[in-house]
Amino acid sequence: MTPPHAAGTRERIVRATSRLLQRQGYTATGLKEISQASQATLGSVYHFFPGGKRELAVAAIRHGDAEFADQLREALGRDDDPAAAVAACAEELARGLRESDWLDGCPVTTAALESAGHLPDIQRAAAEAFAHWRGLVRDRLTDCGLAPEHAADLAHTVINTLEGAEMAAQVSRSEEPLLIAGRHLARLIDSYR
Repeated sequence: MTPPHAAGTRERIVRATSRLLQRQGYTATGLKEISQASQATLGSVYHFFPGGKRELAVAAIRHGDAEFADQLREALGRDDDPAAAVAACAEELARGLRESDWLDGCPVTTAALESAGHLPDIQRAAAEAFAHWRGLVRDRLTDCGLAPEHAADLAHTVINTLEGAEMAAQVSRSEEPLLIAGRHLARLIDSYR
């Protein structure tokens, strides 16, 4: 069994890495910076992640996946109407992005884009995260009576649209791309009922 203080250190390292990857990507994030941000020694970083930065990045992406999945699950569960729930989720993402001064977008996108084609383990972890989020949306839509094939397609559209809108919101430093996306996704979902 892992001692409590060791589990706390590992968790701090993963959380700090997740935030750094979210804000600046894989290439710009160094192990010394991770060590400082997590208030852990460099030796601790290597102790918990002997595979180095790539192993740590995979753990951080999985953490970001779980963190966003919790947020998504909560947002989708707040309203009986899935269209309204998706619109509210977009509003929540917009608010969080604004409150972070446009820094905290998707927890995996930056690392996923950097890893395409040359860091397969990181790319795979990011692909699993997107699939996980699509599954949450799909399940919510099927629970509300949509046909499974429509729910699966709509889940792709919801996640893809929110991802793109979040990136556009960061670039423009405006909530509008997410708010517009949320409204249109709600209309699209309504059209299937």
